[in-house]
Amino acid sequence: MSPREFITKWSESTLGERQAAQSHFLDLCRLLEVEGPADADTSGETYAFEKGAQKTTGRSGYADVWKQGAFAWEYKGPGRDLDAAYAQLQQYAPALGNPPLLVVSDTRRIVVRTNWTNTVSEVHTFELADIAIPETLQKLRWLFVEPERYKPTVTREAVTQDVAGSFAELADELRRNGHEPLVVAHFINQMVFCMFAEDANLLKDKMFTRVLETALSGSDSFEELASDLFSKMHAGGRLGLEKVPHFNGGLFADRDARALPLSSDQVQRCLAAASLDWSQIDPSILGTLFVRGLDPSKREELGAEYTSRETIMTIIRPVLSDPVLADWAKTKSEIEALIEPAAKALSAELEAASQYPELAEEIREVRSSLTGGPQLALFDELPKLRKHRQLDQVRRGLRGADRAYRQALEEGEASYKTFLESLRALRVLDPACGSGNFLYLALDELKTLEWRIMVEGEALGFERAFPSIGPEAVLGIELNPYAAELARVSVWIGEIQWMLRNGFDLNRAPVLKPLDTIENKNALVDADGNAAFWPDADVIVGNPPYMGAKFMKRRLGAEETARIRGVYKGRLPAFTDLVCFWFENARVMIEEGRAKRAGLVGTNSIRKNTNLNVMHRILDGTRIFAAWPEQRWDIDGAAVDVSLVCFGEHPDPAAYLDGAPVTEIHADLTAGLNLTLARPLAENAGVAMLGIQKSGPFDVAGGLAREWMAQPANPNGRGNASVLKPYWNGDDVTSRPRDVWLIDLPPGLSEAAAAQFAAPFHHIASTPDEDGKMIDELRDASGSASETYPWWEPWRRRPDMREKIERLERYIVTPETAQYRVFSWLRYPTLPDKNLIVIAREDDLMFGLLQSRFHELWSLRKGSDLQDRPRYTHTSTFATFPFPDGMSPDLSVDVALQAPGAAAISEAARELDRLRTGWLWPEGSWTEIGETTGDFPARRAPADQAAADLLRRRTMTALYNERPEWLVLAHRTLDEAVAAAYEVAGDIADDDLLEMLLAKNLERSSVN
Repeated sequence: MSPREFITKWSESTLGERQAAQSHFLDLCRLLEVEGPADADTSGETYAFEKGAQKTTGRSGYADVWKQGAFAWEYKGPGRDLDAAYAQLQQYAPALGNPPLLVVSDTRRIVVRTNWTNTVSEVHTFELADIAIPETLQKLRWLFVEPERYKPTVTREAVTQDVAGSFAELADELRRNGHEPLVVAHFINQMVFCMFAEDANLLKDKMFTRVLETALSGSDSFEELASDLFSKMHAGGRLGLEKVPHFNGGLFADRDARALPLSSDQVQRCLAAASLDWSQIDPSILGTLFVRGLDPSKREELGAEYTSRETIMTIIRPVLSDPVLADWAKTKSEIEALIEPAAKALSAELEAASQYPELAEEIREVRSSLTGGPQLALFDELPKLRKHRQLDQVRRGLRGADRAYRQALEEGEASYKTFLESLRALRVLDPACGSGNFLYLALDELKTLEWRIMVEGEALGFERAFPSIGPEAVLGIELNPYAAELARVSVWIGEIQWMLRNGFDLNRAPVLKPLDTIENKNALVDADGNAAFWPDADVIVGNPPYMGAKFMKRRLGAEETARIRGVYKGRLPAFTDLVCFWFENARVMIEEGRAKRAGLVGTNSIRKNTNLNVMHRILDGTRIFAAWPEQRWDIDGAAVDVSLVCFGEHPDPAAYLDGAPVTEIHADLTAGLNLTLARPLAENAGVAMLGIQKSGPFDVAGGLAREWMAQPANPNGRGNASVLKPYWNGDDVTSRPRDVWLIDLPPGLSEAAAAQFAAPFHHIASTPDEDGKMIDELRDASGSASETYPWWEPWRRRPDMREKIERLERYIVTPETAQYRVFSWLRYPTLPDKNLIVIAREDDLMFGLLQSRFHELWSLRKGSDLQDRPRYTHTSTFATFPFPDGMSPDLSVDVALQAPGAAAISEAARELDRLRTGWLWPEGSWTEIGETTGDFPARRAPADQAAADLLRRRTMTALYNERPEWLVLAHRTLDEAVAAAYEVAGDIADDDLLEMLLAKNLERSSVN
C-alpha cells in the first residue's frame, strides 16, 4: 500500500471504532512493510490483537493491539477523546508488562507517548496527512522495529538536578540577606511545590506563575502575593474570584505561610524556573534543595541527600517487590488451579448441550453471560426442560457444572481478596528517612504492585476496584523536623504523580493530608536515654547516616555518643560505626517478629573488623538473601563505596551476591569459603601494632625541624633535637620519603615543663589543623577535657610499640591503606604514623612470609578497604594468619630459622628487597647527607636535578603498576619458597590456598 492509497482510504472512511481498528492497523503494517500480529506470532504470546490476560470464560483483552517490548495500542472512533483512550492504556499498562510506548489513535491521527521508567515522558503526534512525509513513515516504522529510538534522553533525575542547581544560588542569596537557613530551605520548597501543583493542574490556570508575573510587573510585592496564596493553600478558599484547593499537610501551615521577600531579579529567575514542566519532577528534589538551602556547616546533620532512583530500587526490589510478586504468583497459581478445571468442565457441558437444537438459543445466552464475572448464575435464563429425559440429564449436568464453577470462583475470589488485604496492610519503614527518597519510591512500588495484581485479578474473573494503597503505607523516622516535613511532602508528590500517571483522579479533601506515620524523633535513643521505639513494619529500608566510630564524639558530641553506645552495650562493641546501630535494630525487629525483611545501605566497612559483629548477629537469627559488597554511591557529588545488604525472610531459597545466585552469603558479604570463621591466633599476639596517632599539629617539615635543632639549648638546658624524630606514614612507603619529623615531647611532662621546649611547644599550641581548629578544640570535640589531658602529647603515643621497635635493628611496616600490599623496613629513631602497621620483627623470614602471595591473598579477604584501596587491618589479618609450621611469630627468630624452608624464604626476601631498593634508589642518583645535630641516621637526597626528576617518578606504586619481569620473577621465587614451607604446589589456586589457610587457622584456634 502506498502513502497516497492509505491517506485516500482512511480520509474517506466512516467506519466506527470496532469496524475500523484491525483493518486500519493492518493497512498501516502493509504501508510500513512490517508484519502484522498473525504473521509474526501465530500464538499471540508476544504480538496480538485484543491483548490482555485472557479470562477463563473467554473475555477479550485490554489493548486493541500489543507488541511485547514495543507498544500497547488503543483505537477510538473518529472524533472521540484520545485522552480517554490514553487513560485506559495507563491503567492496563502493568498487566501488559509496562510497554515502553503507549499509542492511541483513530483513523486520522496517531499519538505516541513514551512510557520508559524514570524518563521524562514525550508525546509524538502524527496526522493522517503526515503519512505522505518520508520522515513520518520512518518514525512510525520505529514503533515496530526500533522502539528504543523513541526513548527520551532526559531522565527525571537529570531534570531534577538541573532544576535543583537553578535554585542553589537563590538559596545562598537569601541566607546572605540574613534569613535563617531552615527558613530559606522551607520557603524554597514551598515554591517548588507550587510549581509542581500548577503543572499537575492542582493549582488552576498557572496560579503561582501569575503571582510571579504580577510581582514582576510591580503591581504588588511578591512577599504579599505569595503569602496570601500560601495561606489559602493551607486552609482552602478563594484568592480573589479563583478557588484554591485545600492542600494542608504541614507545608503551608499558618506559622510557615509567610513568604520571603524577593528582588525583581530573583522573581525573574523563579519565573524562568516556573516555565519548566514540574509535573514529572523527581520528589527527591525537595531533599536536594533543602540541603542546598542550609548553611554548609549544618548540612552534615541532615541525611537528605540526593540518591539515584535506580540505586534505591536495587534495595527495594529484593525486599519488597520480589517477595510480593513471588507470593502473588503462588496465590494466583492456586486460584487458577481451582477455576480452570471447573471452567473446562462447564465448557464441556455447554458443548454437549449445544448438540440439541432445542437449547441452542439458551446456550448462546449462557455463553454470553459468562463474561459477566462470578456473581452471575448460569441458569436463570434457561427454560424448564422436562419434555425429554435426555434434556433433563443435560440440564442437570449444566446445573452441576454451574455450581462447581461458581463455587470455584467464590473460593478463588476469597483467596484473591485475602491477598489484596494483606498487601494493603503491608507497611514499609525507613528509620533514617531524611527527606523521604526511599519512602516515596517504596510507595510508588507498592501502588504499582497493587494495581498490577488487581488487573491480573480482573483477568481471572474478579471485579477490579479503585486503588487504595496510599501514603499511610510508609513509615519514617527523622531527627530533623524540616526533613521530616519534606519526607511527608515528597511522599505526597509521589502519590499524586502515580495517580495522574496511571489515569486516576485525586482525593482532594484535602490534597495533602497530615502524615503522622513519619515521625520527627531520634531513631536510636529516646529522651530518657532508652532505646527508641520503631513502629512495626513488614519491610525496613533506608540509608542510615555514614559516620565512622572515631568521628562520633566529634560530630555528635561526647554525651550523645555515650548515650547511644550505652543502649547497645553488650550487643555491639563500643568502637562501632554509627550505621551498625540501625542494622542491629532491624535485626531485633526481625527476631521479634515485628518485621520480615530489611534492606539497608552501609559503609563497606560494615563487613570488616569491629563492625563485623553486627553482621554475625544477623546471621545468628536469620540470613542475608541479597548483597552488593562494593556498590558505587554518589553522596554530595563524591563517589564512595558502600555495601547494600538485604536480610530476613524471603520466599526464594537462593541468595544473590552482586546479582548472581549463591548458596549462602557470609557475614563479610562473600560466598563460598567462609573466612569470617577464622579466629585470632594466640601465637600471633603482640607482634603487629598501630603506629602513632598524633591528632594535632605534631608533624613538621624537615627544614623547620633542622632550624629548631640548630637553635641554642632551651631554658631546661636541652636542645630541640631531643624532642624531634623522623616520621613516616604510608606515603613515605608508597611514594618518596617526605622528610617529615615528629614533635615527640617526653610523656608525663607538665604544661610548664613542656613549654620549656619553646619552639616545638609554641608550634603545637598555635598551629591550627586543616579545618582551622586549634589543638585544644580538637581534644574537646573528641570528648576529653583539655585542662586535664596533656594536649602537648600525641593522642596515641603507642608506648608498647615504641618499646619493641627500639630494641630492634630494624622493623617492618606496611601502609594501612594502599593500592598494593607492600612491606618495607624502617629503623628507629624513625617513628611510624598510625596509617602504618608495624610488625615488630627484624628478620628476613618474617618479611618474606608477609610479602608473599599467601599473606597478600589472606589480607585482601580478611582486611577491609577504602574506596578502591585495600586496607590492612592487623587485628583481622595478621592476628588470624596461620604462618607455616615452625615459623609462627611466638617462636624466637633462631628457632624459626631452623624450620624447613626458612633459609630459602629468607634469601628470596633479601633478594626482593635488594632489587626493589636498587630500583627506587639507582646507583649514582643519590647522595647521603648527615644530620648536623642529634644522633640521627643520614638521609638520602638526589645527586642533581636530573636525578631528582628520575627519583620523583620512581615510587613503590609506580614499580608495581609497571611490574617489570625481574619483579615478577623475584615474587615468584619468594612464593615458591613459601609454598614449599606450607607443603603445597607453588601454583596452588587462590581458592585452594585460602581454604588451606582457613583449615590451619581453625585447627590452631581450636587448640588454643
